[in-house]
Amino acid sequence: MRTVTLEVASREKTDRRVLAAFEGKPQGDFLSFETPALLFQVLTPPRWELLSALTGVGPVTPGEAAGRSGRDSNAVQDDLLALVAAGILDRADGGRFVFPYDAVHVDFFLQAA
Repeated sequence: MRTVTLEVASREKTDRRVLAAFEGKPQGDFLSFETPALLFQVLTPPRWELLSALTGVGPVTPGEAAGRSGRDSNAVQDDLLALVAAGILDRADGGRFVFPYDAVHVDFFLQAA
């Protein structure tokens, strides 16, 4: 099973992971956001639902994504493009979109300043 971790991480932490990967140390799959606000700005509730509908299903057309998520095709198309722009979804052949993971783990801390 391929799992991606969505995390809130500083630029320094992300840079350390990239450098370790260049040294051949496996890091796993991460999508990092600098702040919780940025994570929630990119992953709005409808986009979370869309990711849930696309997790583990392979490439889908925008119409298939709309059907799986129970949403309007135009709204889903806009969200698909926003998730591609954010590096969360990939484009596939034939106008399809793919979320290449079977599971999502979200990791961040909220603590007093």
